[in-house]
Amino acid sequence: MTGKTVDLIEPSDFRISKILAPLIAIIVGSFLVILDTTVMNVVLPTLVKDFKVGLSALEWTVTGYMLATAAVIPMAGWLSDRYGAKHIFLTSIFMFTLGSALCSTSNQVEWLIAFRVIQGLGGGFVIPVGLAYVFKLSPPEKVGMAMGLFGVPILLAPAIGPVISGWLAEFHSWRWIFLINIPVGLFSILYGMRSLPRIDKKPVSALDLPGLLLGPLAFVALMYGVNEGVRSWTSATTITSLVLGVVLLLAFILVELRSAQPLLELRVFQSFNFSLAMIVQWIVTFTIFGALFLVPQFLQQAGGFGAFDTGLTLLPQPIAAALTMPLGGYLFDRIGVRWLIVIGLGLLIAALWQFTYMDQLTSYQSLVLPLAMAGCGMGLMMMPLDTHILNQAPRELVSRVTSLAGATQQLVCSLTVATLVTVYSTRLTRLMAEATASSSNQEVFASQAFGFTFGIMVIVGLCGIVLGLFLRKGRKTANLPVF
Repeated sequence: MTGKTVDLIEPSDFRISKILAPLIAIIVGSFLVILDTTVMNVVLPTLVKDFKVGLSALEWTVTGYMLATAAVIPMAGWLSDRYGAKHIFLTSIFMFTLGSALCSTSNQVEWLIAFRVIQGLGGGFVIPVGLAYVFKLSPPEKVGMAMGLFGVPILLAPAIGPVISGWLAEFHSWRWIFLINIPVGLFSILYGMRSLPRIDKKPVSALDLPGLLLGPLAFVALMYGVNEGVRSWTSATTITSLVLGVVLLLAFILVELRSAQPLLELRVFQSFNFSLAMIVQWIVTFTIFGALFLVPQFLQQAGGFGAFDTGLTLLPQPIAAALTMPLGGYLFDRIGVRWLIVIGLGLLIAALWQFTYMDQLTSYQSLVLPLAMAGCGMGLMMMPLDTHILNQAPRELVSRVTSLAGATQQLVCSLTVATLVTVYSTRLTRLMAEATASSSNQEVFASQAFGFTFGIMVIVGLCGIVLGLFLRKGRKTANLPVF
């Protein structure tokens, strides 16, 4: 592949324009992958009619993709160090594009599930490798702005994905959801071959085979168990998956701590600053992903919005996030992460608090302000926090740390959905059980249950603000001993 090997840390005369070409290649590829994670939920009813199968079978098109993604994320760091970030990034985009082409040809649900797994195996590498790539392209004192630009597709794609997929499924064909990935994927590959610099490969030891087996199996088992928990936390499948996942995870941790060259570098948790930042990131992920999941559900179930109308209604949120994310990166380079977390979470919490008072009669006009506030909060804090975490680790371990952060974030996202669905369902059931016959309005109960669930998210977010006050720039983690 073409592309020059460059010194990736040029300090004083750095300008964002100097890395704009590789940044575009990374952003396009990342946007493509993230967009596809949100499109399937909207078109499932259409697929039920086309394939003439039950919804439970088609849900594996979502679950299979998610599990495949979870399985490969832990390997992203080692593969990047061994074969080079450019090769891994472009190969993963190629595999994702190939999976998209195959999905568009599916005439049986079994084939669609299999091809979605191929998509997930490729897509799982893109974000952790892209994140480490952007971090290494910029000098430490300028990395915030570059990371802010990279974060735009991460928040923009989930919001516009349902709009695009709903429009294509309603007015054209669900196959176009996958067909449009092909030219975008090919552009990302060809443009990336020319514009992405080669980051020098690192001398790495042999692949950590015990970690390679235990890590992906642990994360897949845990994510599957958590997703099954949405249906029932007491079912044999859920309990078995969670217990197996915990056992495998404990074994994985012990193996990695004793390994001289682990698959995931867990010893960075020795740093208080790093550990605190990771905890804050999990809380931020819970509030951001929870909002991205719960607000559309509220609009559709309590407000009576259709899928396409919901997507259009939510547009103020990604627009505000896209506008403020570069600002968040700029401010991070100057003031650090602490006050960006406090202000960002404050804005998001204020927006969620307004949703606790909304009901089925809420108008579009009254949604614009809280959605814009939520988007501004997300844009200000998300990428600065990711950058802060990478700053706490030794620079030579950045690829491994992005894999670690990506794997845990995947698990937190699944846990977020399962937790919020459980809280909402439990509250709704209780409200309906306590209701009298004269007040049996399903939409009223749904609004009240959503309000209660938004309140839980507010409390979690307030905990994140308190912890965020203790974040500081700090020093990078020192040499990491083998246990």
